This record gives sequence, structure tokens and C-alpha cells, in this order.
Amino acid sequence: MKLTESIRNINKIPELRQRILYTLLILFVYRLGSHITIPGVDAAAVASATSSHANDLFGLFDLFVGGAFARASIFSLGIMPYISASIIVQLLGAVTPYVQKLQKEGEEGRQKINQYTRYGTILVASLQAWGVSVSLSSPSSFGKVVVPEPGIFFAMTAVVVLTASTVFVMWLGERITERGIGNGISLIIMIGILARFPQSLVAEIKSVSLGSKNWVVELIIMAMMAAIVAVVVLLTVATRRIPVQHAKRVVGRKVYGGGTQYIPMKINTAGVMPIIFAQSIMFLPSTFLSFFPENEAMQKIAGALAYDSWWYALIFGLMILFFTYFYTAIAFNPKEVADTMRRQGGFIPGVRPGKSTADFIDNILTRITLPGAVSLAIIAILPTFLTKFGNVTPGFANFFGGTSLLIIVSVGLDTLQQVESHLMMRHYDGFMKTAKTRGRQ
Repeated sequence: MKLTESIRNINKIPELRQRILYTLLILFVYRLGSHITIPGVDAAAVASATSSHANDLFGLFDLFVGGAFARASIFSLGIMPYISASIIVQLLGAVTPYVQKLQKEGEEGRQKINQYTRYGTILVASLQAWGVSVSLSSPSSFGKVVVPEPGIFFAMTAVVVLTASTVFVMWLGERITERGIGNGISLIIMIGILARFPQSLVAEIKSVSLGSKNWVVELIIMAMMAAIVAVVVLLTVATRRIPVQHAKRVVGRKVYGGGTQYIPMKINTAGVMPIIFAQSIMFLPSTFLSFFPENEAMQKIAGALAYDSWWYALIFGLMILFFTYFYTAIAFNPKEVADTMRRQGGFIPGVRPGKSTADFIDNILTRITLPGAVSLAIIAILPTFLTKFGNVTPGFANFFGGTSLLIIVSVGLDTLQQVESHLMMRHYDGFMKTAKTRGRQ
């Protein structure tokens, strides 16, 4: 009843209704383009060939672009070159003084960083497009001929088409952010992941109807998956608030400051990035094996690090712990936060300003990152255990653990928060009429 009322309230606000319809239209254009094949590629041949790459880097890449890579679509690269360029620029901000200066220059610096990110997107997309063209042209990569007439003309065509399509997808994402609802880049990734959900759900239902699974066991697994989703939601919105007291300032007859604010520190500051980094590295052996199928050493390594092996789960979990701390250290700088507080006249009660404040914040960040990192590692390896012990189909298991679930939950909560903000500004009740979760206050 409450949900139905909120949807009716959305329809009463013309601006919000137009933003949602505009967002849906852009996402429809993106999904339509993901079914247009690259000129010169046999779509049927590449679709049957890429089915063997479900558990390597190609499979991970195809997950984020909604199956466009398996169809050799013009949107095969999706928005991933933009994500890669953004990560590179963010890492440069931690080691390069010039980028650090731009990050502190406000709106002008942000525009400059966005411009460099776009240039980096074109460069990364061009390199990846060239790699895709070489892979498509080589029969050994897929076990069959997927490009009837390979050559320099096909390579140039593929590079131009894929790079231009990536820039177009980036433009679509920016249009959603400016004129739609939610973060456009994140929504494009999420809709690509969700596009494979109906197919995975049908495959899971078929396996039950054919008698390979027990209905009771399947219901238990569904209940466990619902609990996993709830845990991921809590992990996404959980924060540790640090109180900050501001000194009172008397200017004329007015008194400024004196209030208490809070620094919200997320338990999962790194988000989904540790899983993406670790998964990319873990899939490298099987990806190299697809290029060198006769190499015995690569066969042994790929077998030991198979998707359903214990070694895979152990190494994958440890790498996530490492990358969680690594990315958190880059994304959150306690010294910069402490300097900003001191300039604004703020202080943490019982802690001296300056280095002591930075050490205090760093100590808390280190402590709360540990449960977040452990939770990320457990969620990431859940699809492996569900596939191995729960007899769940791999495609369906990926939606209840790992990268897919974290992206869907985080993007869904962010979009829901923006919709609720529009409702509250127009004095309508949001989706949560009374208490709100901490991440949405």
C-alpha cells in the first residue's frame, strides 16, 4: 500500500516523472544498441564460441555489458573503458601533485579532471577495441572463424566503431546524470547486469522442473539468498559517525558555529572495486589458457584456480582483503580531513587538532575496514559455494553474491535516495515514511 502511494506521488510531480521517463528512454537506447553486431562479424558463430568463456576475463567483461560482448555488439566495450580511465585518474590523484591540485580547485578542477578522464576513455577504448578486433580475427581464440574476411580493413572498422560506441555510451550516461534520475554510468552497468537475470532465472526454474533439484532445497536456497541481500544492504549503508564540534564565533551580534556535526565513515568505503580488481587478476590464468590451449603449465595453473576450487576461494578472499585496504587508503585521506576540520574551526571532542586527529581517524578507519573487508570476501566467494554445494546454476548464483549483487544494491539505493529527495522536496511522503536507514538520512 505504501509503495503504491509513493508511485502515485511520483506521477504527480511533472519534473520527476519526466526525469524517470528520460532515464528509461536512454537505457532502452543502450539495450537496443547492444544487439547491433560489429560490421564484418558472424554473430551466430561468435555467440556459440563465447559460451566457453563463461569463467574467464571475457566472461567477467561480458557480465558488465549485459551480454553485448558475447554478441560481438557495437557496445561490446560498454562503459568499462570509462571506468578504467576514472580509476587511473583517481590513482594518479594519490601520487601526482598536479592531479591533487585539480581535485582541490572545486568545480573548475572537477571539469578539468572530467576532460582528462574523457581523453583517457578514448585511449583505453581504442586499445581495447584493437584487442577485440585481433581476438575476433584469430580462429584460435574462439575455436572457429567468427570473422569471414579478417584484415586491416576489418581491424580499422572495428576500432573506429567500438571506440565511437564507447564515447556514445559515455555520453548517454552523462545525459542520465544531468537530465535523468540517478548516476548514469552506474545505471548503465546495473541495467547490463540485470539484463541477464531473466535468462538465468529461467535456467534455474528449468533445472528444478526437470527433477535435477528438490523444491524444498530450492526454497531454502531462496531464503538464504534473501538473507544475503539484506546483509549486503546493511553493509552498503552501514556507517560509523565521528562527532565534530565547531567552536563558537561572535560576529557583531550574531553567534556562528557551536553545533555538532558528524563525519560519516562507511564500513565499505571501497565499494565494489576490490572485487573487480581481484576478479580480474584471478581470471587471468584461464584467459591466457584460451590463447595458449596447448601449454601444459597454463593448464595446470588454470585447473588449480578453477572457479569452483578451494584454492580459488582462498586466494580470491585474501586478495579482496588486500585491495579493500589499498583502495580505502586511496579514497579516504585522514590527514586531509583533519586539515580541513582545523581550517574550519572544528575538532573531535577529546582529541587534539592536527596530527592527533588524523591518527585518531586513521585508527577508526583501519578498525571498521576489517569487518567490511571480511564481509566483502565472504560475499564474493558465495557464488562459488552456491554453485558447488547448492547445485545452483552459475548464472543465477552470480546475482546473489559477488560483484553483481553489490552493484545492484548500491546503485538501487542511490537511485531510490534521489527519488525520495524529489518527493520530500514536494512535501510528499517518501518510500520510508518513518525511520530511515543511516545511509539515507
